[in-house]
Amino acid sequence: MAEEKKILTDSGIKIDPLYTADSPSSIPPPEKPGEFPFTRGVQPDMYRGKLWTMRQYAGFSTAEESNKRYHYLLSQGVMGLSVAFDLPTQIGYDSDHALSEGEVGKVGVAIDSIEDMETLFNGIKL
Repeated sequence: MAEEKKILTDSGIKIDPLYTADSPSSIPPPEKPGEFPFTRGVQPDMYRGKLWTMRQYAGFSTAEESNKRYHYLLSQGVMGLSVAFDLPTQIGYDSDHALSEGEVGKVGVAIDSIEDMETLFNGIKL
């Protein structure tokens, strides 16, 4: 049987893999890691068994163009996506707003509606 790796704080205090209501001087929330509502993480052993998902930050031009890029990235082994929105989208302006002029799709994807979001993620398992 493999020996469990000891994890210590910078002060040398041992950190247990899991704290429960039975742990000394511990007042945890009632749920456990990997259980709803996932406030203690989505993995039962937190990130000790499965590392967090490294996401590719991408998005440009239109929802259609970004969708093509996402499909390409996923086909090349990317395990997660993080959407780069253009400046008008980030501050709540539609692409046809006067203050959006010159910025639409410039540093990210332009999203003006729920239909744009559906196009952006078309064919991508969320």
